[in-house]
Amino acid sequence: MSIIYFLIGCSIMLALVFLGAFFWAQRTGQNDDMYTPGVRILLDDEPQEEKK
Repeated sequence: MSIIYFLIGCSIMLALVFLGAFFWAQRTGQNDDMYTPGVRILLDDEPQEEKK
């Protein structure tokens, strides 16, 4: 029975870690631009100059 208490504690700690990582990502602007990565493949790249 004590293993269930241990597993519940581990799952709560893991959930708190993921919740903290989510809020950290939101605060640092990880999800600010959701449009550009999806259309980046459609945009033309500038031609690169040949190296001499």
